[in-house]
Amino acid sequence: MSAPSRQRPGPRPADLLGPARSRLQRYLHDLADLVAIDSGSYSPDGVNAVADWAQARLTSLGFTVERLRPPAADGPPFGTLRTGDVLVARKAGRLTEANGGRRILLAAHMDTVFADGTAAERPFTLDGTRAHGPGVSDDKGGLLAGLTALDLLQEQGAAEYAEVVFLATPDEEIGSPFSRGITEEAARGVDYALGLECARENGDLVLARKGVADFRLTVTGRAAHAGIEPERGANAALAAAHLVVSLQALNGRWDGVTVNVGVVRAGHRPNIVCPEAELRLEVRAATATDVRRARRAIEDAAACPAVPGTAVTVEQLDHCPPMEATGASHRMFAAAQQAAAALGFTLGATATGGVGDANLISGTGVPVLDGLGPVGGADHSPQEWLDTVTVPQRIALLASLITALGDSRNDA
Repeated sequence: MSAPSRQRPGPRPADLLGPARSRLQRYLHDLADLVAIDSGSYSPDGVNAVADWAQARLTSLGFTVERLRPPAADGPPFGTLRTGDVLVARKAGRLTEANGGRRILLAAHMDTVFADGTAAERPFTLDGTRAHGPGVSDDKGGLLAGLTALDLLQEQGAAEYAEVVFLATPDEEIGSPFSRGITEEAARGVDYALGLECARENGDLVLARKGVADFRLTVTGRAAHAGIEPERGANAALAAAHLVVSLQALNGRWDGVTVNVGVVRAGHRPNIVCPEAELRLEVRAATATDVRRARRAIEDAAACPAVPGTAVTVEQLDHCPPMEATGASHRMFAAAQQAAAALGFTLGATATGGVGDANLISGTGVPVLDGLGPVGGADHSPQEWLDTVTVPQRIALLASLITALGDSRNDA
């Protein structure tokens, strides 16, 4: 796709700004209702209350909504846990794919990081032009911006796309372990994906996100009496200590790759030469190639333990693929810049080390542009905020981008 240089059928970006502004008061009212719901990742009833609200709104907009319950977990690291439901909503446009229509995925999440009771302790407030409350930016403000943009397009009679898919997940804040398969399935066959996480504090969109790979290294030694015959032992704790130093030294070997040993466990008694140890570490990298490089380096370090008689096994526990900046995502950003200029503001883009559902979508091969909610900040903290001045602009931007990307006739 080339960056759209003109629009055929469908509203111009400037035509959407006034209607977006007229929706601000309703947006704030709805946002207050959503923030008043405790919907932490471990609170399925609260997440499902948000899902009920979103499902009703999507149904009123003509979407067919599929509500899916992910399977419960039973075992580490979550214990016995069930999350809320996943919403996958679909609405056909007036263009077939043969006539130039494209399929656009909008992705948001319904869960927050906050415990039950937080909404009552810190209710939604407006301080001038800033809204505060748990999840106001991450991601209830973005979720609502997506629904409002779709409402705006319906009012304008704009349906120049093959299909819009709206995905709302219940467990993004804990790494989407339950909804991952549903997200990947929803992304299949989609042409472009727009992530509804809120924009960075300076207004930037997110063009790339690092991937994360989690590893467990198990060090096996040999027990012996520490006072009588320590020479018969092989100290796994000592081998693990050398290994920590070696692994941390991988930082700086490749640009943008970080390695962090975050958990170290070893031994049971001080009078026994330590027979076992465990390390848990994560790798973050901007490209799949760099994740593979780091894994090979970890395996090489594990193959040569510093203490004779010890051995190390390496397990990769999880992998969230990078959301890599590609030619297609750069062209998506160019389309967003063009729409923003027509709306009277400039737009930047950045890469971040944080991961989200956009990573999973990108891992299926779909180009993704994230951060398309309003501007917000201080996520995961009591100071979390949303800039309400940016709400109409960002809703109009999102609606414009759906129109631009959904119709291949807009391509230069």
